Amino acid sequence: MSTDLTPSLGSFTRAVSGKNTSDSSVHDYWEGLSALTMSKLADNWDKTTKKYKGVKRASYLSAEFLMGRALLNNLANLGMVDEAREALEEYGLNLADVLDEEPDASLGNGGLGRLAACFMDSCATLDFPVTGYGILYRYGLFKQSFENGFQKESPDPWMETGSPFVIRREAEAKHVKFADMDVNAVPYDMPITGYGTDNVNTLRLWKAEPMEEFDYDAFNSQRFTDAIVERERVMDLCRVLYPNDTTYEGKVLRVRQQYFFCSASLQCLIEEHKEAHGDIKTFGQFNSIQLNDTHPVLAVPELIRLLLDEEGIGWEEAWKIVTETFAYTNHTVLAEALETWEVSIFMQLFPRIFEIVTEIDRRFRSELAERGFDQGKIDYMAPLSGGRVHMAWIACYASFSINGVAAIHTDILKRDTLHDWHDIWPERFNNKTNGVTPRRWLNNCNPRLSALLTEVMGDDSWVTDLDKLATLEEKGNPDIYRRLMEIKKANKEEFAAWIMRRDGIEVPTDAVYDTIIKRLHEYKRQLMDALYILDLYFRMKDNPDMDVVPRVFIFGAKAAPGYKRAKAIIKLINEIANLVNNDEAVNKTLKVVFVQNYNVSPAEYIIPATDVSEQISMAGKEASGTGNMKFMMNGALTLGTMDGATVEIVDAVGEENAYIFGAREEELETIMTSYNPREKYETVPGLKRVLDALVDGTLSDGGTGDFHDLLASLLDGTSWERPDVYYVLGDFDNYRATRDRMAEDYRNQEEWARKVWINICRSGRFSSDRTIADYGRDIWKVDGQPIA
Repeated sequence: MSTDLTPSLGSFTRAVSGKNTSDSSVHDYWEGLSALTMSKLADNWDKTTKKYKGVKRASYLSAEFLMGRALLNNLANLGMVDEAREALEEYGLNLADVLDEEPDASLGNGGLGRLAACFMDSCATLDFPVTGYGILYRYGLFKQSFENGFQKESPDPWMETGSPFVIRREAEAKHVKFADMDVNAVPYDMPITGYGTDNVNTLRLWKAEPMEEFDYDAFNSQRFTDAIVERERVMDLCRVLYPNDTTYEGKVLRVRQQYFFCSASLQCLIEEHKEAHGDIKTFGQFNSIQLNDTHPVLAVPELIRLLLDEEGIGWEEAWKIVTETFAYTNHTVLAEALETWEVSIFMQLFPRIFEIVTEIDRRFRSELAERGFDQGKIDYMAPLSGGRVHMAWIACYASFSINGVAAIHTDILKRDTLHDWHDIWPERFNNKTNGVTPRRWLNNCNPRLSALLTEVMGDDSWVTDLDKLATLEEKGNPDIYRRLMEIKKANKEEFAAWIMRRDGIEVPTDAVYDTIIKRLHEYKRQLMDALYILDLYFRMKDNPDMDVVPRVFIFGAKAAPGYKRAKAIIKLINEIANLVNNDEAVNKTLKVVFVQNYNVSPAEYIIPATDVSEQISMAGKEASGTGNMKFMMNGALTLGTMDGATVEIVDAVGEENAYIFGAREEELETIMTSYNPREKYETVPGLKRVLDALVDGTLSDGGTGDFHDLLASLLDGTSWERPDVYYVLGDFDNYRATRDRMAEDYRNQEEWARKVWINICRSGRFSSDRTIADYGRDIWKVDGQPIA
């Protein structure tokens, strides 16, 4: 039956395709439906933008916003999903097929960027006057594929032909100046719809463009390459996320990127503030700027420059505004991972910014000396030391708020990573445990489970108040537990069909889906997961009659292009997959799947299908993790260490409803002082065989020596790093025992489902709505501003 949307969809599809609907492609219909969706939200977007201009507002500066696909999210938030589905059926199309035409927005990589995206969703849903600011990357991080098991990187041209959900605002362009280059910063705005509200917030992404398209005189003189050199240099700023910084030029490009979007964003904010409020001196009273990690910290000296040089106010007043304005979120406990840059880069790119950083450093040193601190402490904490600019130290000095992103993470910051700052300014420190949006990560990506929750509750109010799920726990019964397992089976079937279509991999659906999906880094210990699979394989080969619960091991991860050891781990996992999947003696029971080019859309298939969520980082190393929360909401049980937000998940559900193993963070400092991994190699049953397989010909690293390096890193270390620095071998035996116990527990389906139900019902505290409400109340001091 025709819906009201049917003729409009036809009109928009004809407009974008220039063809009759009968001749239009599925992609044309995606573009048409996207354009129609934009038309439905345009008026409210404009009203929201105007509403926010005169009130206290917040800005979220982040190098990444891992948004994923936009169409389904917007359809759901506008209440248009059923109408769109029916309208497409009128044209003989399936909504799922149309949605699959949309590429993922390549604007982020890992948890940092996905967190920022969840925060944008929650800000809109709560009607908070918050705008996100970032970079419009042309290719994002990279598109990952595997070639003989090795990671291969290629460009990811996600919007070469434009995107219906990204609107160019050329009239609002800003001028960003470097010592050797002038750049036109053009904003591209993405609407962020909220759920159950008319408000539409904005994510503003800056694109670097040349002041002039090309050198016309050079072109006319047939010096064609010379004519476009400057244009290409400028466009390099937005070409990729996190350019490889193993070289000096790579570092220079990263710093250029960071300054570029900070300067453009601040120019925009100052202009809007003056239009609304007049007096620049009240900027800090009406603006809170959240620095998402250290990437946007150049906003601190840049705001001072704009206030001093462009607005003509003095240093003391400028510094007062700065310290009223900035708040800093730390995302790492690893002090060595905090960004620092060579002084020479600052001197080369922006001498004026370097002058300002030097003055910040001078005043900081003077202040601490007056307060009686010793010179060693001052030298360590100073923004400038050892010929480097310490971005985290600038952030800590200039910000009125410094927050961690999980309870254990914040405790470690206070006690260790940032303890010097906490000793002096304890009032600045606070915790804001991360969260994820239940719209995308439960309601949209797991419609079967969402329907069950709505049925049991009687309405869908849980979608904007996830704490309400707690009221459902007592309603758990054998029938609900049975339906939970049926839903999980259906989700597995959907994943299996998707991975077959996408990568040609066949996986069973009557197995435990055991998953680790996250950025590839040694501290996250994907290596330990791989070693367990290899050990289980050897145990099954030794004992052909061994009764093993069928399992599908799922990996998804990208390694930074310059991170050699992480790329070696990817190769190792793929080699183990080849070994296991091609051995007919075990491949009916075990299957290893490495999902290439992991990003948001694959996660939307993987997470609802997963039974076991691997959160196995060395305790004390993971700041928070948000994948653990998405898995919990979708009915996967956590198998992990007491690290990051897993600590709070266990606090919510109890250790009896999770699988916890490994040394605790408070134990590890003592353990590591005398730890000898070779003792584990010799004494832990099965471990020697697994490790020897890396180098004895069982597995091939293609003659690169990468697997020898992996083994050496575990047993011998390097001149700059002790062996097994992330305690992989130390935790292995306990990890194996816990994982084996988990698999045995899965045999009791009703008891397993009871634990699943408890995890789902107690996931409310991990909604990003709760996190953002905390930010709004405690840090930004903003109120909801509904337009209707």
